[in-house]
Amino acid sequence: MFYRPEDGHGLPHNPFNAIVTPRPIGWISTRGSDGHDNLAPYSFFNAVAYFPPQVMFSSTSAKPDRGDTKDSVSQIRETSVFCVNIVEYAMKDVMNQTSGAWDRGVDEFELAGIEKAQCDTINCARVAGAPANLECKLTQIVQLPGEANFAVFGEVTGVHMRDDCLVDGIFDVLRFNPLSRMGYRDYTVVREKFSLNRPGE
Repeated sequence: MFYRPEDGHGLPHNPFNAIVTPRPIGWISTRGSDGHDNLAPYSFFNAVAYFPPQVMFSSTSAKPDRGDTKDSVSQIRETSVFCVNIVEYAMKDVMNQTSGAWDRGVDEFELAGIEKAQCDTINCARVAGAPANLECKLTQIVQLPGEANFAVFGEVTGVHMRDDCLVDGIFDVLRFNPLSRMGYRDYTVVREKFSLNRPGE
C-alpha cells in the first residue's frame, strides 16, 4: 500500500502514529505566571542533544480556553520553564488521567492524586515519584506547518533520578519499565534490553 497524506489513507484510522513507534512519553509539568500547575503527557517527545543536554516535545492541538495551543505551551510561553517527568509502567493510569482536555483551571496533579515536589533549578512542580525528572529552561518554540503544531525545545538545567533506579552507577530502565506510546490507543512497556558495540569498539 502507498498513500500520499494530502490525499488521505482510506483506512479506518490514521496509520502514521503506528508506523513511528514506539515513542517515549514526555510527561510535561508547567507552572503558569499565576502559579497554577499543569501536567500533561506528550508522545512527540525526545532528547535532541548531549552538550548541553536538550529535549523537545511537540503539541499538536488546541483548546478553546487557550487559543492556538494547549495549557502546557501556553504556560511555557509565560514562564519559559518546564519539567519532563519520565513515565513508568506503574504510573500508566494516573498518566492517562492527566491526558484529558481539562479546563485551564484544573490542576492535574490534584485531579489524578499525584504527589508534587518543587524543582530545584526552575520555578515548577515535578512528579515526586517519577523515575526521573528533567528540569528545563526554554530555548525556543518553533511553529510547525499545520494548525496548532508547536515544537518546544529546552535545555536541561537539573536532573533528578530515583535512587532505586541507579544500579552500579547505571540508570537502569528495567527497574521501572518505561511506558511508550504506539499507534491508535496502544502503548508498550520496556521489559528487556540488550547491548550492541559500535564498529571498532
